[in-house]
Amino acid sequence: MDSAAASWLDPQPATLAYALPAHCYLGERAATRDRAAVFAQSWQLVAHAAQVSDPGDHALSDIAGVPLLIVRGDDDQLRALHNVCRHRAGPLALCDGRSARALVCKYHGWTYELDGRLRGAPGMSGVSNFEVGDIRLPQARAVEWQGLVFAALGEVPEFAEFIAGIGARFADFTFDRRVSYEAACNWKVYIDNYLEGYHVARVHPGLTTVLETSNYTTRLSRWSSLQSSPITADAGSRALYHWLWPNTMLNLLPGRLQTNRVVPLAADRCRIDFDYYYRSDTSASIRAADLEFSDEVQHEDIAICEAVQRGLASGSYTAGRLNPAQESGVWHFHELLRRAYREQHPAEKLR
Repeated sequence: MDSAAASWLDPQPATLAYALPAHCYLGERAATRDRAAVFAQSWQLVAHAAQVSDPGDHALSDIAGVPLLIVRGDDDQLRALHNVCRHRAGPLALCDGRSARALVCKYHGWTYELDGRLRGAPGMSGVSNFEVGDIRLPQARAVEWQGLVFAALGEVPEFAEFIAGIGARFADFTFDRRVSYEAACNWKVYIDNYLEGYHVARVHPGLTTVLETSNYTTRLSRWSSLQSSPITADAGSRALYHWLWPNTMLNLLPGRLQTNRVVPLAADRCRIDFDYYYRSDTSASIRAADLEFSDEVQHEDIAICEAVQRGLASGSYTAGRLNPAQESGVWHFHELLRRAYREQHPAEKLR
């Protein structure tokens, strides 16, 4: 293998770039690195605004293994509190909910205000050096944007910088349902697949009748990319596929928005949460057809991603060259990964 492929952690120009090596997709070392370098240091889609519209409404999420409780406070502020009691780590909520007046630990009943301040701790009165007012739940950063809620644990770009380049409107749609899939592949395999239309003609025969793949384009921004294609049956309309670093997708077609979040479950397994949103005038029959077609495409993607994961784990694969014209989104993603890995582990030895 030449030096360009061997120095996989170094920045690579698109015209000379190799894909990431197989070890980035395999084993606990790769999973641990991604938790620390990627997920703990990035904005994550954690809820939609309708879930937390009123005081006490709350939704559960997780970032890099940290359980979060997204909750609307009495002051109308949205917070991403750690769903971990300061007593002995019990959960404050076990499911999404509405109109809670307080957050009560399910283990020993310690009770918190909706802003995370401890209100009461049963049986702790008179305990030396214990002040209820000194205790509060840690919280992540939270932002509500166009009907979507994002949160972040660590060092992240300002949210305005993160979404720069995304001009589409998403707030005009109403949540319909969630459909989740599990795939026997590393989360990055799924993202790689999403970020290029190179595979569409071979993997998605139905989709090729919907999209004008000959006019498929990719536009890169600092923290996102946009794939776009004309829709054959709807003159002047385009399918817009927005990807936001590292694992969020916003798919916009006429009358429909679909958000995807890819959640690592293990080094070789992930879950893809599909949330469907529609305009209010979208008929039930159109929604049903959309769900059926999306499910077909998703099963095709999962099948090829699982085959790729097997190839990566086989010991046969060495990193291949990327197609600069059709895999610029993959290159962009890999460059952001390389940068995140270098910043988290600057002294790491190259394999």
